[in-house]
Amino acid sequence: MMLTPSARKELEKQQYRIIGSHSAVKICGWTKKRLRGQGNCYKHAFYGINSGQCLQMTTCLSCANRCVFCWRGFKAPVSRSWEGTVDDPERILKESLIAQHNLLTGFNGSDSVNKKDYATAQEIKHVALSLNGEPILYPRINELLDLCDKRGISTFLVTNAQYPEAIKNLAPVTQLYLSIDAPTPELLKRIDVPLFPDHWERMEESLEELSRKKHRTAVRLTIIKGMNDVLPERYAALILKGDPDFIEAKGYMFVGASRQHLSKENMPFHEEIVEFSKRLAEFLPEYEIVTEHIPSRAVMLAKKSFKKKGRWNTWIDFGRWHKLAAAGKDPAPEEFLKLTPKVGLSGRGTKERFDEK
Repeated sequence: MMLTPSARKELEKQQYRIIGSHSAVKICGWTKKRLRGQGNCYKHAFYGINSGQCLQMTTCLSCANRCVFCWRGFKAPVSRSWEGTVDDPERILKESLIAQHNLLTGFNGSDSVNKKDYATAQEIKHVALSLNGEPILYPRINELLDLCDKRGISTFLVTNAQYPEAIKNLAPVTQLYLSIDAPTPELLKRIDVPLFPDHWERMEESLEELSRKKHRTAVRLTIIKGMNDVLPERYAALILKGDPDFIEAKGYMFVGASRQHLSKENMPFHEEIVEFSKRLAEFLPEYEIVTEHIPSRAVMLAKKSFKKKGRWNTWIDFGRWHKLAAAGKDPAPEEFLKLTPKVGLSGRGTKERFDEK
């Protein structure tokens, strides 16, 4: 799990801050935009997160896949199992918060930064365990999640669906994501470049474990134009196996190391994601399209049970979540719902612009 000197140097060059021997922090582009008054990320539109108060980090820089759409370079470590030192979760969280604070210091005093937003960003309220690698592989992940709960920090964890046993044993998170990157075994092997020979079976088992989780769950589809933007009925069959509360169809973005494997033409326009989502919804009668985030080229679908009296409630009452978590409960989604302020599709597209920053 230890980083090679060249991998560490490469990550630090990309503005990562390495925490201990296997964790890392990096300021999300949407956190920067929020501080500059340029809006929030799709998690705000979908679930109510303030991007300025979100910590983007991982507890494990190693991964069992080398996905062609990933922004991380091939110098980053790959492994099927945990090896080496296991850092203390209190140290990881404490040093991650310090690293975030230090990385944000440079924004203080900038004329483009809103002073009130900068002050608010000093208090982290959300952590996205999705920066790099496979965070669920960290052996003490449940202890870290508990520490976040005690600090009033929500947890959004993304896993690549190769560790069903870890999903089974995972403590409650505010929202758990599975990345489903292809509708067939052949495409999954081509896109994820997995280390596990039984990668498809592991994904199916992970979906089954996801379906057994009581808390909020989501399936994320990263759509690559000309590669995995096919067979919506096969995606739907996988989604039904996982029974998630939410589905996010998100366009591949031509950034980072992925530019070595894909081209700008592989990046779908937002209207193409909308069209794909509509085709997907035809095979998922229990779900409906709720809303979109055009800059991220993302569309969110939710179970119809999240529509109460004709109004969508996909946002999170974070205060209620933390109260329930503090009481030692595994809160069901309906216990901490909040009204979604903006729903529907605008009809706007992205054909005129691409921001690589």
